[in-house]
Amino acid sequence: MEAMGMIQASAGLFAVAAAGGIVMAAIRMAGKRNPPNWLAMLHGFLAGAGLTLLIYASFTTALPARALVALVLFLIAAAGGVVLNLVYQTRQRPLPIGLTLGHAGLAVVAFVLLLSVVFG
Repeated sequence: MEAMGMIQASAGLFAVAAAGGIVMAAIRMAGKRNPPNWLAMLHGFLAGAGLTLLIYASFTTALPARALVALVLFLIAAAGGVVLNLVYQTRQRPLPIGLTLGHAGLAVVAFVLLLSVVFG
């Protein structure tokens, strides 16, 4: 598969994961404790699939610099997502708003960079 095809597929996976992330953030910001576990797992699975594909593309093809920056930002956002899941979600502790917004902010910047490669 060519680089652009992998970047496009990765962006599609991140787009669906982002939709789930928006729903989860809305649930948390509405004052409820945490989003449902199944939604958190689906969000993480889809984002992880997109990230894995982007990592694979970076090792097998020459990616544009913006895609590599997006990859690094997605990796940092993923680390925040792992903390949110393992430290808070699975222990039924309320997700901290600051960490949630930081995780989302990094992912949004990375997603916009990735989209700039797809559509630029």
